[in-house]
Amino acid sequence: MSRNIETVNTYLDGFRRNDHAQILSCLTDDIKWTVYGAFQLTGKQAYDRAIDGAPEFIDPPELQVVRMVEQGDVVMAELTGTARRTTGGAMRMSMAEVFVMRDGKIAERRAWVIPLNENDYR
Repeated sequence: MSRNIETVNTYLDGFRRNDHAQILSCLTDDIKWTVYGAFQLTGKQAYDRAIDGAPEFIDPPELQVVRMVEQGDVVMAELTGTARRTTGGAMRMSMAEVFVMRDGKIAERRAWVIPLNENDYR
């Protein structure tokens, strides 16, 4: 397993446990995070504030890696997940994540999150 994939796995494990220190240890100071259709932020301090997600969700989310591939300094991951809602129930989702790496740390994260309302494709 490459250093970059190890970093992404460590990052995802931290996210599953809502471990801010573990997540932040995987990031460059100038991290850029984009969730298309939702938000974009820059820097570890802003990232730290956003880790807990929207107030309508209970942390942490359940995340499963479907597959992960690497080319050069880019790791791409397909994920599925579930986020529990404070009002009850859960949001199931499918995610595509692009991690741009620098010196073994995540310098940029781009995410596409698709809610799954009925089944695995809808």
